[in-house]
Amino acid sequence: MTADVDRERPGARPDEGPGGGLGAQPGERPDRGAGEESGGYELFRDDWGIPHLRAADALALARAQGHATALDRAWQLETERHRVLGTSASHLGAEAVDWDRFVRRARIADTARRCFDRLAPETAAWVTAYADGVNEGLAEGTERAPEFAAVGLAPGRWEPWTPLGVWLSTHILFAGFPTKLWREEVARRLGEDRMTLFATDGPGTAGSNGWLLTGARTATGAPLLAGDPHRFIEDPGVYQQIRLACPEFDVVGLAVPGIPGIAHFGHTGHVAWAITNAMADYQDLYREQLRRTPDGGVEALGPDGWYRAHAHTETIEVAGAEPEQVEVIETDRGPVIIGGDPGVGARAGAETADVAAGSEASDAAEGAHPESGEAADGTFISLRYPPRVTGELGFDALPALLRARTVADVDTALDRWVEPVNVVLAADTAGATLHRVAGHVPVRPYANRLRVVPAEDPAYAWRDGETVPLPRTEVDGPAGIAVMANERGLAAPLGVEFAPPHRARRIRELLGADADWTPDAQAAVHTDTLLASSRQLLSLLAWAPGLGPAAERLRDRLLRWDRHMDADSTDATLYARLRTDVVHRLAAHPALKGVTGPDDPWRSAAYPALFRPWLAAVPRIGYALESLLTVGLLPYEDRLALVAASAEAVAAAADETPPAPWCELHRLSPWQALPDRTPDASVGSDAQAIRPGVAGDHDCVLSTSSVPGVTDLFARGPAARYVWDLARREDSRWAVPFGASGVPGSAHHRDQTPLWTRGALAPVVTDWNLLHRTTPHRTTHRPEETPAMTAATEPVAPALRPAVHEQKIEGFGTVRLVPVDPAADAELLHGWVTEERARFWGMADHTREQVRDIYEFVDSLATHHAYLALRDGVPAALFQTYEPDADPVGECYDVRPGDFGIHLLIAPAEGEGAVKGYTEALLTAFIAYVFSDPAHLRVVVEPDARNEKALARMVRVGFELGPEIKKPEKTARLAFLTRAALGLA
Repeated sequence: MTADVDRERPGARPDEGPGGGLGAQPGERPDRGAGEESGGYELFRDDWGIPHLRAADALALARAQGHATALDRAWQLETERHRVLGTSASHLGAEAVDWDRFVRRARIADTARRCFDRLAPETAAWVTAYADGVNEGLAEGTERAPEFAAVGLAPGRWEPWTPLGVWLSTHILFAGFPTKLWREEVARRLGEDRMTLFATDGPGTAGSNGWLLTGARTATGAPLLAGDPHRFIEDPGVYQQIRLACPEFDVVGLAVPGIPGIAHFGHTGHVAWAITNAMADYQDLYREQLRRTPDGGVEALGPDGWYRAHAHTETIEVAGAEPEQVEVIETDRGPVIIGGDPGVGARAGAETADVAAGSEASDAAEGAHPESGEAADGTFISLRYPPRVTGELGFDALPALLRARTVADVDTALDRWVEPVNVVLAADTAGATLHRVAGHVPVRPYANRLRVVPAEDPAYAWRDGETVPLPRTEVDGPAGIAVMANERGLAAPLGVEFAPPHRARRIRELLGADADWTPDAQAAVHTDTLLASSRQLLSLLAWAPGLGPAAERLRDRLLRWDRHMDADSTDATLYARLRTDVVHRLAAHPALKGVTGPDDPWRSAAYPALFRPWLAAVPRIGYALESLLTVGLLPYEDRLALVAASAEAVAAAADETPPAPWCELHRLSPWQALPDRTPDASVGSDAQAIRPGVAGDHDCVLSTSSVPGVTDLFARGPAARYVWDLARREDSRWAVPFGASGVPGSAHHRDQTPLWTRGALAPVVTDWNLLHRTTPHRTTHRPEETPAMTAATEPVAPALRPAVHEQKIEGFGTVRLVPVDPAADAELLHGWVTEERARFWGMADHTREQVRDIYEFVDSLATHHAYLALRDGVPAALFQTYEPDADPVGECYDVRPGDFGIHLLIAPAEGEGAVKGYTEALLTAFIAYVFSDPAHLRVVVEPDARNEKALARMVRVGFELGPEIKKPEKTARLAFLTRAALGLA
């Protein structure tokens, strides 16, 4: 049986040659605009502006991801590129010089190049495709971003290795190696036994919450995976919500702008994964002895004596100031990141201009230390970090993660992970789970983890080729709960300082209270505000002696407080005041004199200003307050007296200035490359939009980390929130602090801030029909740039191509629309269009090659498109679209804005395929596709005026018949279907 539908040739004229009606002969090729070549991708967005990308293969998709990211985050991408190169000061001025000097001395860009050269060829091609996409999108993205004009900056070019540089620069301080400088100063000033007195996750670290519920704990019986990464919050955000789909995979997750794929938090539909910082120590600092040679070179002292070190000089351009010179020195241990000119400050009487880190450092190596407060001048310190040593950054894991379908696949992919070292949770739809550490931790003495070690001593060398075995454990058990919150847990053998156990314990407590968890219910865990670390201070307050009446009232009020740092709580504010006063009194106590006041290490000129956050005493005291008030530092009576004095002071101040709600003080203070220069005109109060007041505190599950003793503002907190549902991916949830767009003034620049502030989550939309299709973008594979990209040239079967539209029709099946591949589909299409029933299509006498040429021509046009309609994977129809004002039919009637034309040829539907309503079902899908683009207001068809059955069918669907028109090849009847007719207006 043949389905009876309009089968005329679409708009052909006798003088146009075979397959005409498209404005040119089939053999002609009109000039294509930039970006209109084959290899295109489709960009959809949900109601939050989140990009959903579809492409024909993984390489085209990587290119599409780079292109779309450049459109949304051009300023952010260029900020990161300049940070990699150490050229930020060229447009941001003197404030960026410290960073530029560090990344140049640490040789971040050079390390990225080395690591790129070590990538597997297919991974290198994939990363290159991403960088090419960024380059293609930067011009348009720059036009959208006002920051470029504000600083007079033009976008530069992304090299294939640039994404690796972005990853390195983003994570080089992640493990907190500057903490070793702090410990060195504590040991030198307070004594060796005090080295780890302040051991906790300090002001420079980044952490996260993450938890996994097995099916025994969920309403659906399938696992749930949820959490929130805690990072310094930036505007635009450090995580980008995105969907990446091609025939090989379809993944939603949180990408890092500038990095292809989805590294940290992803859901493939089959398996989901998430990470937290393992708090592992895998970077070492070495105290170097350097000397200048007569020819101006540099020598370093190693285990085998003096040898020539690498040295060269670079120039840092500084906007509004003179350029600065930086000498880049690298020893056998690694790049020298601390120290001045090796030819200055040599020991008196030395015949050669050598500097052995100063006499103080030499004494330190033997266990003796300078007097308290004496600067460690003349010190040279090198940084040894795994990618610089091995040339491996772990990027080969990224495409493998996208292709993962099981927990075992994720596990195998993570065997290639390098840094940062993470704790990982994963689960799949079969119920399998994973809980492991991933990354590269070198084998070396424990002392390397604690402090700066002497470079010339072979005892502190890394063992070549050896890494520490990485812990793992089982998730499945009676509890059905796994938690990772940077505590001293699974990764304990790998680090020194970990987060207090409060967040992990509280998450377990909350999750253990129910066995019927749903995705929506995870918000209660994300936003929990219990501050368990307050217990020690409140316990001392309870027993504080000799309090006056006001202080007693303060004590009684805080002891009645529920210890939740809620946004509207004035008790939380009162507690924060008490905590701040206690921190200041501890900082002034004689027991800490060697590291506070004038002796505070952050004042030392021996260290670059970049490391001051790790060296400042008051933040260290604030974060370690709980342990400092417990044991070791002060006798119990002294602690009681100190807290009593603080209570008196805070009580007196509270009588004069009653505490405001916590959210009025506890506001977000995000990092911006150009702070306060690009306010959103669309937001009534930009300060409110970017600096919302919220609940939580450092040790709450809602970890919005203020700096006790310094400020109640917070810069570190949930950089995203996610819930991955393994039962139904469409029931997953996510949110970020600001929005999907990095463009000031965009509707999606900060539209998620209200969600994030109150702990709500947006749905993860997976139905393509619920997304908004934007103007198609096309990218081009350039074989001359990336030879590996052309390795797979076999035709892709229609069922394996990414669909522009997919719709399940009850009682009929799933209809997918995929682009016609002229070469691959020529045989199929030739068989359809040369049948007698398709005589009006105008190709009855065409050869296979002529049919191919016609559809290659169609593919070359931006106004006409051809698709195969697949019913449950089987080709069922040829569907063509066109813009009437670019087609001969536009000469036959008055074209309205929003008109969109279609042609349809139904394939033979015999045997089992001959179902009632076959054509109407396909039309339902076609019309839904057309109207998924809000720019399309009216569908136009032009069946043969004699085809009464086709006309009747159109009327049943909702078309309104128009006039007859005379075309060279037929008399046609126009028909129109408006959005209003379908109730879509």
